[in-house]
Amino acid sequence: MGAEQFHGDAPETKSPEKELSPEQLESYLKAEASVERALEQSNVENGEKAESEARHEALKEAVSVEKGSAEKKRKESSASPAKRRHGVVSKKERNASYKHHMKQLQSELSPAQRTFSKFIHNPVVEKTSEAVGSTVARPNAILAGAVVAFFLVLAVYLVSKFYGYTLSGFETIGAFIVGWILGMLYDFFKVMVTGKKA
Repeated sequence: MGAEQFHGDAPETKSPEKELSPEQLESYLKAEASVERALEQSNVENGEKAESEARHEALKEAVSVEKGSAEKKRKESSASPAKRRHGVVSKKERNASYKHHMKQLQSELSPAQRTFSKFIHNPVVEKTSEAVGSTVARPNAILAGAVVAFFLVLAVYLVSKFYGYTLSGFETIGAFIVGWILGMLYDFFKVMVTGKKA
């Protein structure tokens, strides 16, 4: 004699299971299980009354669980101003966050790695690196320099070997400079045509 027998006899009501949160649903299902156990122990006449009382208790418990979780969410949101804040982050906040994360990460490194990290992430070194990376050490210029140096030095070597000339050692450096200039010109004309920086 489970609760299934009484569902057909009861008048149509809205199913509370569709409107409950996961915590509420879990407490509701626990209460339903206790209702079924109570129904098995009691006789048929008292079953309907016990079921409605148990449902009422389960709904009360589910509402109290919901209030508790809502209160917990309010406490979490008030504790974290970063989660509440919407909009643009100021430069001061970004710098503070950056410094906090760097200290946290550097604390996990070995002493030698920590020293190197502090040197590399020094503002002067970072600005210099960014300036060099955006002007002289552009990826296309370096790639073009390496490719041109390889093929030009290969050609010069084969010609000098065929005719018996000796190489001075400057051929590779000179070929790289020529390739680097070609790579810089490629970047310049690409920006001129497309209007977009790489």
